[in-house]
Amino acid sequence: MRHALGIDVGGTKIYSAVIDENGQIISDIEKHQTPKTFEDIKATFIQIIKKHEKDVDVIAFSTCGAVNNENTGIVGSTGNIAKEYPTMNFQSLSNKPVFVENDANCAAWAEYRIGASKGTKVSVMITLGTGVGGGIIINNTLLKGQNGAAGEMHFKMSMDKHRKCTCGSWDCFEIYASGKGLKITAEEMLENKDVTTYDVVEGVQKCNPKMREILEKWQTDIANGLIGLANIFDPDCIVLSGSMAEFVDTDFVENIVNSEICTTPTKIVKAQAGNYSGMIGAALLGLAKV
Repeated sequence: MRHALGIDVGGTKIYSAVIDENGQIISDIEKHQTPKTFEDIKATFIQIIKKHEKDVDVIAFSTCGAVNNENTGIVGSTGNIAKEYPTMNFQSLSNKPVFVENDANCAAWAEYRIGASKGTKVSVMITLGTGVGGGIIINNTLLKGQNGAAGEMHFKMSMDKHRKCTCGSWDCFEIYASGKGLKITAEEMLENKDVTTYDVVEGVQKCNPKMREILEKWQTDIANGLIGLANIFDPDCIVLSGSMAEFVDTDFVENIVNSEICTTPTKIVKAQAGNYSGMIGAALLGLAKV
């Protein structure tokens, strides 16, 4: 059986492990704090790779940032990591084949191969966290777009220029559906700039009706974005992953989506591939390519 060294690169942490072609993690999972400088990030990669290189068939990176269609490097800004990071020459890091893919795309592939969307033909995965990411799979193929940047969840939710998004535009899906979006919704509905997402969740747990109303408004905003995605892609299911997904009532969102879409009814489900889905997806994609 072939093996990959999966390396999941985020703005704050880097995870790595050896993964087999069934998507099983077969080594200890190693964790590193993401260094602040480009040179230190590169040194960390080299350290990880040297430890496992002889035991694997491919080095597979799941990374923040849009990745080119050749799966060799980053073509888009990442924002939360050293500014030189997109210039990383991944191929120079190892004598073994090196594969690179966007982290949300990797997570979507893991869900498709071993998780919540396994067995489907068309699926959309949304990662709900500080921001919002996405991955789209159509007939066993990851949708990449002309230059590798497909799946960015920055489509318009409004033309009112009400909320400025992290991408620089206004009223994107991300600024409504993310954790930051929930905070802004709470601030607006309570007229209180000090409220946090934790306050909302704790209030819901304590049956506070106002906090429940805020959470439902946030989930309705998510549903409204998913309606557009469902109408465009007609998916078997939409998978919700990420730290904020646990606070979503999938039945509530699914009922809204299916009551308004023009396409076939879809399922709204939570991710099942686990916290290391990006690393697993990268490994499976990398092994399929070499």
